[in-house]
Amino acid sequence: MDFVFIRIKQFIMIQQEDLTTLSSILEKLRLKKIDNEFRWTAEGFTAGKGKLYQPEDLKIVKTFRFEGSSDPSDSSILYVIEAHDGLVGYSLDAYGAYSNHDDEEGYNNFIRRIPVEGREDQISADI
Repeated sequence: MDFVFIRIKQFIMIQQEDLTTLSSILEKLRLKKIDNEFRWTAEGFTAGKGKLYQPEDLKIVKTFRFEGSSDPSDSSILYVIEAHDGLVGYSLDAYGAYSNHDDEEGYNNFIRRIPVEGREDQISADI
């Protein structure tokens, strides 16, 4: 009986660890083939597919925040984004004061204008 309990505990720990690192989330997105990176340009977001997206063309479906345990500059935020044409991908940014873009205000204003679907506390491991 102790063996079964230990195996269940190990399984639960693996499941919890599965969503604790940025690399594990990015790998999960890659495996689901939704790892298109939305990149900021002065004209809008692009995912390298020849299209430009404006905030009204997108919705943020999940948000993950990661905080460095010893260095605040390790903090990052990952937005999982869905476009009106069905393309799903992500945008990755440093979190808070460490966010650094050539046109800082442009990216920040752009991402704030994208509607958010649901709430963060409803995020599941299913991505």
